[in-house]
Amino acid sequence: MRCKDGETLKSVSIARTILLKPVAALAGHLAYRQLKAFLAAHEQTRKVQDRLLAELINHYADTDFGRDHGFGSIRTYEDFTSAVPVQTYQTLSPYIDRLLHGQNNALLPDGEEPVMFSLTSGTTGRPKYIPVTRSFLQQMRRGWNIYGLMMLRDHPAGWLRPILTISSPMDEQTSPAGKPCGAISGMIALTQMRIVRRMYVVPPAVTKIRDPAAKYYTTLRCGIGRNVGIITTANPSSTIKLIETAQTHAEQLIRDVADGTLTPPGESDFAVTAGLQFRPNRHLAARMEKGIRRDGNLLPKHFWNLIFLTNWTGGTLSLYLPRLKELFPGVPVRDIGLLASEGRFSVPMADGTAAGVAEITGNFLEFIPADAHDAENPPVLRADEVETGKEYFLVFSNWAALWRYDIDDRVRVVGRLGQSPLIEFLSRGRNTANITGE
Repeated sequence: MRCKDGETLKSVSIARTILLKPVAALAGHLAYRQLKAFLAAHEQTRKVQDRLLAELINHYADTDFGRDHGFGSIRTYEDFTSAVPVQTYQTLSPYIDRLLHGQNNALLPDGEEPVMFSLTSGTTGRPKYIPVTRSFLQQMRRGWNIYGLMMLRDHPAGWLRPILTISSPMDEQTSPAGKPCGAISGMIALTQMRIVRRMYVVPPAVTKIRDPAAKYYTTLRCGIGRNVGIITTANPSSTIKLIETAQTHAEQLIRDVADGTLTPPGESDFAVTAGLQFRPNRHLAARMEKGIRRDGNLLPKHFWNLIFLTNWTGGTLSLYLPRLKELFPGVPVRDIGLLASEGRFSVPMADGTAAGVAEITGNFLEFIPADAHDAENPPVLRADEVETGKEYFLVFSNWAALWRYDIDDRVRVVGRLGQSPLIEFLSRGRNTANITGE
């Protein structure tokens, strides 16, 4: 496992870029076809959603949940809403618990099994285990491809530039049936298109370092010798913490860069760090020292030429944006969308806004008016029925075998793309319990 840096990286990078261009062009062509189909779908939202609902019901009809809720008799949306009440994790947990123990037919058809379980802390204290099927994983990757292509279309200088990701491991736990449980972002990174994986500067093993200080320092060390163009993570606080780690340990970091070493603070994982190799880079170390003397602190511009940042910007996370802009002046920030362990529900199409178009091709979406959310039988609207300016709670059914699932996310409709709403995240529930979103 090697994190390359040093003066030879320039020639290696140029050669790699030349060799990768044909592959990247093919990958870009395929992604463009996905983007074109995605944009066209919003011109016929009701038709696309009806077709997706029929596919979901047909695929999962021969499961315990499908039989318990009469999927075999469902022909219309009205049949669906009559047969399946709005669900929560608590109401679905008996099926999910059986799936965790290897009883796959609880939620999945014969011959199908979960790839992993996406683990989320939720708001109740008890972890939630979200099934990740192959179809669900494919849809999540597709959503990221569409998002990434729109980003690179607006910022072409980011094409084939190194990417630094800050994420968690996909295997923090193991289910009773032996399936990995952890962050779906880790699984997506491992199974992403090869051309994209080649751009990542941080080896997957680094996500397993438990000590936060050691993990941030090692992440930074893997990227600091590369001309990183893109930083992507969920919370902007992670990007801020990365740079503040560099500032706190600037003297040691510069020494490591100069000597080609790695000496992270805190309790590092020797099994991970022992496999990382670096080349001495005294030129970069001198540049970093010069930058500190000039600006009074170590800043990203002393070692990177960033093209853009991607992270959440809505809800309480907007409070981090002033600090992010202070550390990265002039660098565009694009929201990653309404994205959770349970799925991707919006795709932002512009910088500087938390709003994105509803992801209608991978989720069957419904919306409960916010002021009626706590009613016994609240009204439920379809994606093409919501009104601009109104607030709603999101309900969805998708390839994770989650049905009419109330994720408790409050959103506002801020506009439309064709027949689909542009939505922005406001909060989890009516309020939030901490600043990072939960």
